[in-house]
Amino acid sequence: QVQLVESGGGLVQPGGSLRLSCVASGSIFSISSMAWYRQVPGKERELVARIIGSGPTAYADSVKGRFTISRDKNTVSLQMNSLKSEDTAVYYCNAVAFTPHPRDYWGQGTQVTVSS
Repeated sequence: QVQLVESGGGLVQPGGSLRLSCVASGSIFSISSMAWYRQVPGKERELVARIIGSGPTAYADSVKGRFTISRDKNTVSLQMNSLKSEDTAVYYCNAVAFTPHPRDYWGQGTQVTVSS
């Protein structure tokens, strides 16, 4: 089992920055990749960024050049710069772990609101 706890959401003005963090506990050695997703009411949850191990990364086109995902041991972070109103969403931390079969684990979500 893997437990994920997010922090760092809040209210920020357009053009501002926020940093989200997610701490994993439990069977962290079984984690193969970690990611951030986001969801707004009435829409499907969408992938924002993913990191495999501590290396290769992938980003949604809408956040490329503005967001950076990184991982240090059991913590994955999302640095969000040049925020736009359309970035407003609940952000969820995700981990894919082999426990023993590949399975998705989710955090509880943290609200990010970009508004003046």
